[in-house]
Amino acid sequence: MNILILGSGGREHAIAWKLAQSRKVSRIFIAPGNAGTHAIGTNLRIDPEDKEAVKTAVIAHEIGMVVVGPEAPLVAGIHDYFLHDELLVDVPVIGPVKSAARLEGSKDFAKAFLVRHHIPTAAYKTFDRTNASEAGDFLLTLNPPYVIKADGLAAGKGVIICSNFDEAVEEVNAVISGKFGDAGEKVVIEQFLKGIELSVFIVTDGRSWKLLPEAKDYKRIGEGDTGLNTGGMGAVSPVPFAGKDFMEKVKNRIIIPTVRGLRDEGIDYKGFIFFGLMNVGGEPYVIEYNARLGDPEAEVVIPRIKSDLYELFEGVAKGDLDRRPLEIEDNYVTTVMLASGGYPGPYEKGIEITGIEVRDDCMIFHSGTKILDGRVLTSGGRVLAVSCRGGSMKEALEASYRKAGSISFRNMYYRKDIGFDI
Repeated sequence: MNILILGSGGREHAIAWKLAQSRKVSRIFIAPGNAGTHAIGTNLRIDPEDKEAVKTAVIAHEIGMVVVGPEAPLVAGIHDYFLHDELLVDVPVIGPVKSAARLEGSKDFAKAFLVRHHIPTAAYKTFDRTNASEAGDFLLTLNPPYVIKADGLAAGKGVIICSNFDEAVEEVNAVISGKFGDAGEKVVIEQFLKGIELSVFIVTDGRSWKLLPEAKDYKRIGEGDTGLNTGGMGAVSPVPFAGKDFMEKVKNRIIIPTVRGLRDEGIDYKGFIFFGLMNVGGEPYVIEYNARLGDPEAEVVIPRIKSDLYELFEGVAKGDLDRRPLEIEDNYVTTVMLASGGYPGPYEKGIEITGIEVRDDCMIFHSGTKILDGRVLTSGGRVLAVSCRGGSMKEALEASYRKAGSISFRNMYYRKDIGFDI
């Protein structure tokens, strides 16, 4: 079967890398892809949100399955587009329909869903231009710091932690006034939960589900979790504090009620669900849903899957996921993200990268790269995810950092403390 993967980051490279190991997969196309996916399949110069261009590619390349990597095409309804087109309706899409992708596309919808289904989450209230003047009253019912979220997609920048009341009121007004464009037409104010974060993932056919390896990522640019938020500067899997008892709570209190709640509300969900959780004194709380795999979490989760990833996707498409085996490796995988100097602010592009040859038990997943005249160049803020296996987290991290030290491009930067807090 020919498969089309939509997206251009490390997550999409990891998916392509794993699918290429399946005997059932003939050719892999990636739109638009990067220098890493170029070595696995065929990159197509297509915007994943350009539905007509995607349709043309599906027909031209006899695509039998589409895997959607990033959230934006899902929230924009790419799956629905296939379902309502007579030439595409029989091509399965791995990724939820628009109504289901609201779990990520609307913070307000997600919080209301959590409350409706009695899933543990922080106290919240939503405001818009009609009631923004009341935001201060709600903030006074909470203790600082305060969590301010733009309702819609804001490229990972729509969450602000405010240390005091005045700052929080100012940020609420800024968001509603257009700080994040249309994403901020509504703003969600949340109670701050003090704990440690982790990411839990399932893949579901809408009825049954499979639990994938959990991971912990590191979003801040600076060591010790300081500085601005990024798309993620590294990740580890498994997560030591996510033991059997904790994960039983996650399954019973969060995963099962979520899948059941979607079904009860008539939402046919096919694809990944990312549960962004906070471990508060041993109790799991949902801080966000995502409608896809995380990045860089995918770069540590996918390498731990022993089973054929295509078989799992086929189970999602056919609705018989419960019959598909899922085996997970019991080793550790860690990833260290190599970033362009200046990121997440302004940074240079088009810088040549050297030393990226793969060896030992490491995988180099490309996130922001391109090929030009046979050379691999930087094209993004987050450039490469250096993922390595090990019998322990320490061993895997040592391998990731050893390999990271052999890669070079001008002004390359990476955090040297991934895994420090666990």
